Amino acid sequence: MHITKIFKSRSIAYSFEVFPPKSKEASEQLFATIRELSPLELAYVSVTYGAGGSTRDLTHELVVRIQQETDLTVVSHLTCVGSTKDEIRSILDTYAESGIKNILALRGDPPMGKTFEPVPGGFSYAAELVAFIRKNYPQMGIGVAGYPEGHPETPNRLLEIDYLKAKVDAGADYICSQLFFDNNEFYDFRERCELVGIGIPIVAGIAPVTSVKLMKRMAEVSAGTRFPARFIKALRRAEKQEHMTKVGIHWATEQVRDLIDHNVSGIHLYTLNKSSATRQIYDSLGVTTTRYLV
Repeated sequence: MHITKIFKSRSIAYSFEVFPPKSKEASEQLFATIRELSPLELAYVSVTYGAGGSTRDLTHELVVRIQQETDLTVVSHLTCVGSTKDEIRSILDTYAESGIKNILALRGDPPMGKTFEPVPGGFSYAAELVAFIRKNYPQMGIGVAGYPEGHPETPNRLLEIDYLKAKVDAGADYICSQLFFDNNEFYDFRERCELVGIGIPIVAGIAPVTSVKLMKRMAEVSAGTRFPARFIKALRRAEKQEHMTKVGIHWATEQVRDLIDHNVSGIHLYTLNKSSATRQIYDSLGVTTTRYLV
């Protein structure tokens, strides 16, 4: 289903994110996770994207497999990193032929320790990628990323919103936020979007953190993410791993509950290719399907 129809048909769109597995065994484990989450009747599943090489190929394989073997709507991430316009066109042609209707268009992150550099004949900004898709594949639904706590490469928060508005004006249909752990950051971000005339749905990105180790890893990958002091204290008070898991799931559940009460357009759960935390969040909310999470 086209992403715009999804948002029109649901008061809140619930979705989750997976990344492409690197082995056949991991692939089967991932599809077991997808089957376990399918009864929740989620709006869509998104698949992350690696620039170049086998990781990019694995993304394409996974996206097509989800499209062909499940009833889920799939959104494929697509980045500017390491790809020319012709290569992007080839990828989009393959997706169109496979019936994939939705893309999350990103500039993409460079390899660790390096700065982003566009390849000759490629795109420099996500807004350019969005405009290219909108012009050449008008049937595609397009999502873009938003940063409630600010983009690490754009400390000027006024410019940051201007850059986001440029992506929306280029043809984006919705915004999916980077993960956050303080809902007030998201509400402020949503209000700043309204001030500059952004009127498309804004989806809140939520990640259950189930250990201090995972928190540190997320801090490295998602530069600029803030962890509230009381959340850190709660994790450190936990004496065993199982207690840390409960703390993380409880925190994410309360975030989701509060977001529902504040009429968010969508909630996107970063699953890390596992179903347990996601299912426990919904169990804690007392529902068995997202149809009743309104």
